[in-house]
Amino acid sequence: MAMVFGIAPLALGSAVPAPARAQSADLVLCDRLAADPADPDKPADVKGAAEIAPSDVATAIKFCRTAAGGARRALYQLGRAYAANRQAGEAIAAWRKAADKGSSSAMVELGVLYATGAGVAKDDAQARKLFERSAEAGNPRGVSNLAALSGGAPSDPVRARALLAKAAETNAEAQYQLGMMMAEGIGGAKDDAAARTLFDKAAVQGHAAALERMGAFAQSGRGGPADKDQAKAYYEKAAALGNDDAKAALKRAECPYVLKDKRGNVVSNLCF
Repeated sequence: MAMVFGIAPLALGSAVPAPARAQSADLVLCDRLAADPADPDKPADVKGAAEIAPSDVATAIKFCRTAAGGARRALYQLGRAYAANRQAGEAIAAWRKAADKGSSSAMVELGVLYATGAGVAKDDAQARKLFERSAEAGNPRGVSNLAALSGGAPSDPVRARALLAKAAETNAEAQYQLGMMMAEGIGGAKDDAAARTLFDKAAVQGHAAALERMGAFAQSGRGGPADKDQAKAYYEKAAALGNDDAKAALKRAECPYVLKDKRGNVVSNLCF
């Protein structure tokens, strides 16, 4: 590590081949500290970090800023490091540059900002454009965010379903979103069995909402065999991950008898 720190400055002031190696060292360190596990640009041998450790933020900014001139993923990762350091303006600027260079993950980050109005003026149309660009590039998060925009009612459900089908080959969120569309018959034929299969794939990866859906499907026998014990197990896993629907389902199972007043309002539940 000491050698890396020693040679990095030389990359800025020399035109001989050595700087390329120094720049590569900067990128390696940028990847190590700030790579996003879900970024399609991330090298396969880089683990990535869902959140940049507070103790690594300053170092990540330093090396990603140096590496950003030669790799779009470094620009995206620089934006992540700035965001972790609560430098919103710098993060947005880095993501814009990364998106201009084709980073589909940067497009997603900018799309989320426009969809929520965080740091920029809220603009659903701009968010949709960014998610569409990311989705077309094959980024699963772009696909799932496109489908989820406007409360899960995409403007073109047929296209959204087709894009999700591609992303669902590997991505849990896309599997869940596509499963929901199939379960409701949105953008194509309703298919409970296929939806259950997709929920199961996402549930295996620890997707809380998919675990809750597996519980509901197993409880009712939708799309496959009914199994109350299995349903409870799915609900418990989802509840442990904070899913409120799963918590409510477990409560209903414990207290199945409902007392109502004459107007039909629930007064209390009887438990056993």
